[in-house]
Amino acid sequence: MRGLIEAFDDRRGDGAVRTDDGERLYFHCVNIADGSRSIASGTLVSVRRGVGHLGHDEALEIVKEPHGDEGNFDADH
Repeated sequence: MRGLIEAFDDRRGDGAVRTDDGERLYFHCVNIADGSRSIASGTLVSVRRGVGHLGHDEALEIVKEPHGDEGNFDADH
């Protein structure tokens, strides 16, 4: 599924992504697929929803989408 990074705290290494179906999912930086450990708010991504290490649904396998596609994202439908 696709999503938009709503927030990311570099110091704590965690953030939230709003998916295209309107769900807000927590994630930890270890789930950023390129290994960068940081991602900017407003970045369009693809994610897989799954159970994280604390037993809650999280955004997993976060992959940045190509630039310029943000206009096609709608989390409010």
